[in-house]
Amino acid sequence: MKRVVVSDHAQFEAARRQVTEEEMRQVALGPEQVISSRKGRVIHQSRIDDSRSGERLLLRVVIQKRRDVLFVVTVYKTSKVEKYWQTEVEP
Repeated sequence: MKRVVVSDHAQFEAARRQVTEEEMRQVALGPEQVISSRKGRVIHQSRIDDSRSGERLLLRVVIQKRRDVLFVVTVYKTSKVEKYWQTEVEP
């Protein structure tokens, strides 16, 4: 199993954006989707139900893969699920 290392920036943003460390690690290790990003990064994302608002949100964890480590660069929640969710394309 890969190890998750959370950057200082990601810890700061998680606290500011009210994302628990458990939520962040859960999505980092078991995302619903993985999307390629720039600078060799990937975005692990999963849909979640926000306990505060009762709203369906998307939790996005930006990751830099380093050998056997998932290095979390930043994390955020968004209500724009339709904007970021990738529909599966049949081959």
